[in-house]
Amino acid sequence: MSIPQFREVQVGDELPTLTLAPINRTTLALYAGASGDHNQVHIDLDFARKSRQPDVFAHGMLSAAYLGRLLSAWVPQPRIRALSVRFVGITQLGHIPHLSGRIVEKFEVEDEKLVRIQLLCANQYGEPRLTGEAVVALA
Repeated sequence: MSIPQFREVQVGDELPTLTLAPINRTTLALYAGASGDHNQVHIDLDFARKSRQPDVFAHGMLSAAYLGRLLSAWVPQPRIRALSVRFVGITQLGHIPHLSGRIVEKFEVEDEKLVRIQLLCANQYGEPRLTGEAVVALA
């Protein structure tokens, strides 16, 4: 992995995008098992319909994990200083996660060179599902 250098990146630079496979029931079952989040609205069709949803849908934290994956593909995980997300839409079965990031600020704190990154997880229609922000240390 080639780690970006602080002097080489600029405000407005985009991280390499990440497009993942469509969300399916297997993905949701595997995530539920791995995370321990067995909320029925994500894995039980009857329960989801009783909750006035057309079908089960992805865990919000699954999409948050995908944003973490986007960041850790750009820099090693120990360089991530902060990550926050806001859930803004439901990721339905069949949605294709498109993850992107853009540098919005360069700054230094106690001699550490940092960048603030605006993050987005959208579906294939460009509809935001999660928005977020990260702070990453660069050399």
